[in-house]
Order: sequence, then structure tokens, then C-alpha cells
Amino acid sequence: MTDEAEFEELRETWKRLAGRVAGQSWPEACLYVVATPIGNLGDLGLRAWQALLRCDAIAAEDTRSSRALLDAWGVRTPLMAAHRHNENQAAEAIVQRLARGERVALISDAGAPAVSDPGARIVRRVREAGYRVMPIPGPSAVIAALMASGATTDEAPGYAFAGFAPAKAAARRKWLQAWGRLDVPVVLFESPHRLRASVADLAAACGSERRLTFARELSKRFEQIHTVPLGQACAWLDEDPHRGQGEFVLILHPDETPAADPEAVLAPEHVRLMEALLEDLSVRDAARIGARATGLPRETLYAWALRR
Repeated sequence: MTDEAEFEELRETWKRLAGRVAGQSWPEACLYVVATPIGNLGDLGLRAWQALLRCDAIAAEDTRSSRALLDAWGVRTPLMAAHRHNENQAAEAIVQRLARGERVALISDAGAPAVSDPGARIVRRVREAGYRVMPIPGPSAVIAALMASGATTDEAPGYAFAGFAPAKAAARRKWLQAWGRLDVPVVLFESPHRLRASVADLAAACGSERRLTFARELSKRFEQIHTVPLGQACAWLDEDPHRGQGEFVLILHPDETPAADPEAVLAPEHVRLMEALLEDLSVRDAARIGARATGLPRETLYAWALRR
């Protein structure tokens, strides 16, 4: 097939798909919450493109950065600002537009609006006013990072999204310790200038053997995905200065250290004490008193008592 014939076939395919999407339902007086590319302009969905074309206005987190995307896709829909500092006012303006039967799209700088980005207040206000909210799914840095990390499986699909860590060191360490206790992968965002400090704090909180996936510059030219034990993470960053540049998604993998066998931890005298306590006390109280008497962790004694 010649290049010209191949191009013509692609053009016909595009026209056919665009026609099918255009024929779908596009209700008026509706807020369209549209996911936009996280880096690669080609990741805008066909339905998202149609929604942006058909709306009477697009509420954008940053009208300047959004204009570059819209220009690339030939979208001339007027923009209005809807960011963290004017979200309440923007919500009221959008409700007024919906009351006139208009269609309004809501987008963020990249990815899904109202998920670690402004927009949730607007969505709530629109729904409270009785108008429809239609999500147009698409690119997600969280899902993209999980797809490439292997941190989840079909048998264990759970994960937690933590967003950005606190900026101050003490608050960040406490925050990371809390998230690190979960037994599912934890997805975090981090900026380049705090990346190394956060990785060091993660290692201190979760141990050097816990695995961490770096997902850098997702969908962009210098995309990089690498998994390493936390004890080696800072050294890996230091090997190449480019590794600390760009936009980051971090995935803290669950602790894979085998749980200690409570039977192997308890000495014979500890067993005798716990058996005596359990004759008159609940498992919880026996573990609490046994921990005071032996110095062993209450959780270990509790697990032993449950097994008995």
C-alpha cells in the first residue's frame, strides 16, 4: 500500500469514527468533566475532542497552557478560568451558564479534573444545583504508572492514591509513615525539588528493602519507569542528574517481608504465661498484659493468642 493510499484509508477511518461519536448523546445544560493528556498531545480521546468542540465554554485550570492543547486539536471554544483561587466564583458562573441551557467543559492542566486537581467544588455545586455532570474519561498519571509498575495484579488490584506529600519535613515524615503502613501499593506525586528528601524519608519510614517505582515524565519523550529497593533509590537518582528532572509519580510497593511466625517468637515461659492469662481473660486483654510482663510486642502476642 502506498503512503497516499494508507493516508486516505486512515482519513476515512477517522471520519467514520468521528461520525459515530458525533452521533452520540450530547445533552445541553450539562457539565462535561474532560480528562486531557498528561504529556502526549496524541492521548486526547476522540470523545473528549468532540466534547471540547461542542461545548459553549471550557473552564480551565490554566487558560494559557490549555490553549496550546486546544490549538493543536483545532478547538476554538472560548476559555474561562477555573483554578484553586477562584473555584467558588467559577462554579457560580458555570451554574448560570447551565441555567441558560449551555454545555460547559471542565479541564485541568493535565489528566483528570477534580482528582488531585481543582474542580471538585465545581462538580459538587453543579450537582447541588440539579444539573447533569458527565465524565469523559481519559489519561491518568496514576493509572499509567500502575500499568507500568506491576505493583497490582488481578488477584490483588487494590491501591491507594495519596497525592502530594506535605512540604514541611516533619509533617512529611509523619504522613509517609502513615501511608507506609498500608498493605497495598501507594501512589504519590512529588515535585523534582523535593524528590530526594521524600525518597530518603520513605526509606527511613518503610525500610531499605521496600520497593519503590519511579515513573518519570509519563507519556513524554524522556519517559522512564524504574523499580528499586528504597535503600538504593537515592543512589540510583545520583547516578544520572537527569533522573531527578521532570514530573514524577512514585509507587510504594507493599511490604513483601514474610510475617514472623508467632510460635517461633515465644519462648516456653511466655507460652505458659499467655496460656494462664487466656484462662480468665479475653485475647485482647491477655495480649495487653502479656506485653507488659514480657516486653514482647502486643501484636505478636495477640496473633499468637488468635491462633490458639
